[in-house]
Amino acid sequence: MKKILLTIAITLTLLNCKEEKKANSKLNVVTTTSMITDLVKNIGGKHINLQGLMGSGVDPHLYKASEGDVSKLSNADVIFYSGLHLEGKLVEIFEKMKNKKTIAISDVIDKKTLIGSEYFASSYDPHIWFNVDYWIQATQFVVSKLSEAIPEQKTAFETNGANYIKQLQALKTNLKTKIETLPQEKRILVTAHDAFNYFGKSFNFEVVGLQGLSTATEAGVQDVQKLAAFIIEKNVKAIFIESSVPKRTIEALQAAVNSKGHNVTIGGSLYSDALGNAGTVEGTYIGMFKYNVNTIVNALK
Repeated sequence: MKKILLTIAITLTLLNCKEEKKANSKLNVVTTTSMITDLVKNIGGKHINLQGLMGSGVDPHLYKASEGDVSKLSNADVIFYSGLHLEGKLVEIFEKMKNKKTIAISDVIDKKTLIGSEYFASSYDPHIWFNVDYWIQATQFVVSKLSEAIPEQKTAFETNGANYIKQLQALKTNLKTKIETLPQEKRILVTAHDAFNYFGKSFNFEVVGLQGLSTATEAGVQDVQKLAAFIIEKNVKAIFIESSVPKRTIEALQAAVNSKGHNVTIGGSLYSDALGNAGTVEGTYIGMFKYNVNTIVNALK
């Protein structure tokens, strides 16, 4: 009888330990770009184990997964990525992970509202994070997907999501106020590649990128000369490099403009396809956007 009772006690203890371990275990979540990592971090918080593949200054257009990245993806319960062919070189890996829960943030956006692009297999401009309203939709989307994965934390995710949306709404107001100090005729943004079209559409900027939408394309001499003529014609005061794109093309553009007797300065470095260093203000989506707008407005005034 004692043996039976002992066996029952041990069995119950093991079951309780198993249930406790299950309750304490966290969802393994992997994200691709630093913008998505920041978004999921704001919502998932302490309730998930989060690993981001791409850090500061990493260009998602050209990114290739390392063996370590493939291991992280293989061990993930959920994978959040941008989609719209932004992470073009990761598509094949995602397709091989049909048993994994891969979620494209862009799936929540109405395709009819996106900017078309012939440079991507998706036929759309993938730089959706530069539309704050899209990012609010993305926040709601991540809340719903994490809540599906961990139903017992739904309230926490919804609370975190609601708080973050308030911050995004305040960000939009802050950006609009800053941009309104810049006259409309000066709202011409020239950068290394066309990552800022959604920004331009949201805040009435004419946006011109030297390399087009994808950094996989190279700017030629004719591209440089054509854009130099445009800068002179429009009397553009400053042009901008990007943290994730080599600065040599913009420096070549500046030299071409200056050689024609028109002075154009490099207004600073903008964050386009990646956030700033982790642990800094620019290492967050909100901090990155504020930094970009302050840099742009101050240089073009």
